[in-house]
Amino acid sequence: MPLTFRSILVFLMVFVTSLTHSQEEKSYQLLCVAFYNLENLFDTINDPSINDEEFLPDGKNSWTGKRYREKLDHLSTVISRIGTDLCPDGPVILGISEVENRKVLEDLVREEGIRSKDYQIVHFDTPDRRGIDVGLLYQPAFFRLLHATSHRLSIPGEPEYRTRDQLVVSGVCEHDTLHFIVGHWPSRSSGEKVTLPYRVAAATLARNIVDSIFAVSSQAKIILMGDLNDNPTDKSVLKVLGTTASKEHATNGILYNPMTQLYKKGIGSLAYRDAWSLFDQMILSASLVHGDLDSYRFYRVKVFNERFLAQPEGEFKGYPYRTYGGGVYMGGYSDHFPVYLYLYKEAR
Repeated sequence: MPLTFRSILVFLMVFVTSLTHSQEEKSYQLLCVAFYNLENLFDTINDPSINDEEFLPDGKNSWTGKRYREKLDHLSTVISRIGTDLCPDGPVILGISEVENRKVLEDLVREEGIRSKDYQIVHFDTPDRRGIDVGLLYQPAFFRLLHATSHRLSIPGEPEYRTRDQLVVSGVCEHDTLHFIVGHWPSRSSGEKVTLPYRVAAATLARNIVDSIFAVSSQAKIILMGDLNDNPTDKSVLKVLGTTASKEHATNGILYNPMTQLYKKGIGSLAYRDAWSLFDQMILSASLVHGDLDSYRFYRVKVFNERFLAQPEGEFKGYPYRTYGGGVYMGGYSDHFPVYLYLYKEAR
């Protein structure tokens, strides 16, 4: 059955002046793709195979069913509003991180705010000691899943090291085959310099995945997204992954990172000690920058930092309004803002 586009067909009227100064009216359709770190989306059930004790009713965070349901409601509210200024159906593809298991995703997609989107789930359990995984949600009305795989991050000399896998999802959207890599690279919790080799290893794995896709098709349309725990100008992203902030230089396997310009303008997705970072990124292969107009191309990228998502008052006013702060339940959304981009193509 062919894919049908409902309200996601957003028509931008572009007037192209020809050599005879006549005007040709063209229309384009947009596709929204997003990533969101959900900040510790745990259920309330003890899983003895992981370290989830903090998020139990009798745990450190007093993680009750009421708080869990409130968290689901808040997250669904956010997801329902991402990108709707141009795409009323919101994200067709949503990469996510910090989810405990498939069940929390099943509970999330059943929330009233996004239930009508019929989000389908791609998720693999990963070896992270806290049990937090990455995943991907997609709207089947617009995206036909082809296959999905999970790639393990191994650190030479550290056989006991356990962290999140990197998820690779491929599918077809309106005749275009798209590949999505979702990652949550190792954190800086033990210090930025000490943990840098782990993020370099994650960037190396991501680069190997990209190259394996290019080996099949040098013009593959790839979007790498995730919480990279590094900024666009850091070594792991810029040098190891191989990115550029210039569309012109995005050739021969070099990836285009549109987040760099946002970061240089001081726009971030999370804040710490009065400094903004842009760890949440969306990075594209050159074919999504220079491709033909009859297939999807990059339009623009944004941080979804609406006022309701920010801490309303106090010492951390303006920071992302998180679920917990300093061990105190705040009842917010997440300690990260979502990021999203639009792809466009000429409407047929």
